[in-house]
Amino acid sequence: KSFEWAEDGEKMALHVTGKDSIRQDQVLIYTTADRRVKTIYDERGEHSHFSFDESGKYLSFLSDRDTADIIDGSMELVTYTDGNSKAKVIVNNASASLPDDWQVSEHQKPYYIEGTDRFVFGVAPIPAMADTTLLDEEIVKVEIWHYQDPLLHTQQEINKKNELKRNYKAIYDHSDSKVVMINDLTIPEVRIADDIKGDYVIAYDNNPYQKYLSWEGHDYKDIYKVNLKTGKKTLIGEAIEGNPILSSSGNYAMWYTRSDTSWYGHNLSSGETARLTSGGFCDELNDRPMHPFPSGRAAWVKNGVLLYDHYDIWKIDMSGTTPPTRLTQGREKNVRYRYINLDREIDELPSDTTILMNVFDYGNKESGYAYLDLTTHKTSVIMKGPYSVTRNVIKAKDTDDILYTKESFDLFPDLHHSQLDFSSSRQISNANPQQSEYGWGDIQLYKWTDKHGIERNALLATPPGFDAGKKYPLIVNFYEKSSDGLHRHRAPYAHRSTINYTYYTNNGYIIFNPDVYYDNGYPGECALDAVNSSVDALIEEGMVDEERMALQGHSWGGYQIAYILTKTNRFLCAESGAPVVNMVSAYGGIRWGSGMSRMFQYERTQSRLGATLWERPDLYVHNSPVFNLDKVETPVLILHNDNDGAVPWYQGIEYFVGLRRLDKPAWMLNYNDEPHWPVKRQNRMDFNIRMQQFFDHYMKGSPIPVWMKNGVPVVKKGIDNGLELMK
Repeated sequence: KSFEWAEDGEKMALHVTGKDSIRQDQVLIYTTADRRVKTIYDERGEHSHFSFDESGKYLSFLSDRDTADIIDGSMELVTYTDGNSKAKVIVNNASASLPDDWQVSEHQKPYYIEGTDRFVFGVAPIPAMADTTLLDEEIVKVEIWHYQDPLLHTQQEINKKNELKRNYKAIYDHSDSKVVMINDLTIPEVRIADDIKGDYVIAYDNNPYQKYLSWEGHDYKDIYKVNLKTGKKTLIGEAIEGNPILSSSGNYAMWYTRSDTSWYGHNLSSGETARLTSGGFCDELNDRPMHPFPSGRAAWVKNGVLLYDHYDIWKIDMSGTTPPTRLTQGREKNVRYRYINLDREIDELPSDTTILMNVFDYGNKESGYAYLDLTTHKTSVIMKGPYSVTRNVIKAKDTDDILYTKESFDLFPDLHHSQLDFSSSRQISNANPQQSEYGWGDIQLYKWTDKHGIERNALLATPPGFDAGKKYPLIVNFYEKSSDGLHRHRAPYAHRSTINYTYYTNNGYIIFNPDVYYDNGYPGECALDAVNSSVDALIEEGMVDEERMALQGHSWGGYQIAYILTKTNRFLCAESGAPVVNMVSAYGGIRWGSGMSRMFQYERTQSRLGATLWERPDLYVHNSPVFNLDKVETPVLILHNDNDGAVPWYQGIEYFVGLRRLDKPAWMLNYNDEPHWPVKRQNRMDFNIRMQQFFDHYMKGSPIPVWMKNGVPVVKKGIDNGLELMK
């Protein structure tokens, strides 16, 4: 019924039930050297989750002898030691090592800690059972929403399956036959890696802070160190914002605190905590009313760690006694360096090694690879150009052969093979040969100056055979900042929510995507200023037909478009996908995909209002297009699906019915049961066809399709799609 090989491949454990209808459950050990089969457990039941240690000396597994599934807490933990005659039960719900009314969890496979005689297994309280004697009409089904609930009921519903499987970790040590509880209900979160070093793990409790998720978008944690041998728990940090990380040596814990943008390290032996960095190792472009996220961690080194700032790699002393050392010089050149891990089995980098890095130039968006000598701190760029290279470089285990990809707007990301020095790189795949048969167009980085006098970036995609003396129809497609993706390959396929650049350039459109920079409280105005000023600059180039300009965007892009249309009539038409048009009504809603309150989005994250609704109601009204729909003169195609878990569907309805009431030309596409965008292929294809028909009708004067002219009534849904063009 189930089996497991030992890591060395010379031994296998299996659960068998016998050859005939009379079930005779047994657990067997099969050894390959002598092809011998030994019965180690002879009890009727379900035996599963077999786990060997590295050497194959020890085996642990779960056994449930209650095949009728009528007894609570019937799961047992069984172990076998090589050389013994039989396996034995070491933990069940009657064991003194477990709290009363707890059991071995079926939802955690036991696993051994490398190089030790210890293994980890799961335990959990025996769950409450429903009264099966009640009739359905006797059962009251009501939710009690309490103002002190750590999580909203909607979040609890989303998390229900995981919560029913939640288990807590315990360790069994073969050397002394002792069980140690590592965490429990009071400290619910812990992760114990199978290659953990040292005597401690990090556990944390976020229960007191889970309410903060609703308005800050993250919670806080009380952090504990737990002794693996004794189970002793010691508090080492309160209300920590970041996620604690255990060092590769097991000697330190570290975490990032967003409020002061600093990293902290804790010596698990001495109990001392040191501030490792003094700010700066974070997202320097953060323009949201929230503390920035960290730039990240590269790798562990002896007694230290390699961390990123926005540009460079730094070596950090975990004790905090030696100042951080910058290993690369990217800031001066506006270049970002990031470590590429070629060997996932290495826990800690040698201090005298050379590492491979990804290089990205913020100025021209070129990328490539470079080497960094950790001893001399010398950086050697080995390839860099007008393309995007993967950070997922694959190295052969025993040779210097590597595989990587590079791509650009018109360069398909084929596989390339090389040695580590990149001296003999060659393309070894040709996965898209048909591309040579088609025109592709071109893309470039376009720079313009915004209203503050600051030079900004945009993407400018032009048709094949582009003629600078000719005026082209323009579609402005944008979200926040997209220019770093200049060299991303854009294959022609039906996207879920956006126009396909290659397809539209081949149909004679210019595509323009300006970066948007935001001021807290006024995201709509910032988008309007960025779009208008960048389009004004592009018009001066003489390539744009300013009588034929359109907008297209989805979600946050859809919101910005809806706002822009209330402030200007310069665009001929627009497609606005899944937009929030009423920040007042949306503020108190739920993100149904996660069950979270939407408050944090408006106060702290993407909407960037920086205040609650009752603190600054004026900002919520000012930034909500719904209050100014009477100003809209632009035809709008709205995409909003009824199973959208990110932006409430009623936002699209408010938008559409408002425009309809004002007799403004508007259409709404709702792909039934689809989420934030169409997922099913037929729906993506349909959306792309309708969007092109919409743009072609207004921008090129193409015949109007039936669905735009007459609509499609419910009685014809799924029968007559209305895609044919009017004659």
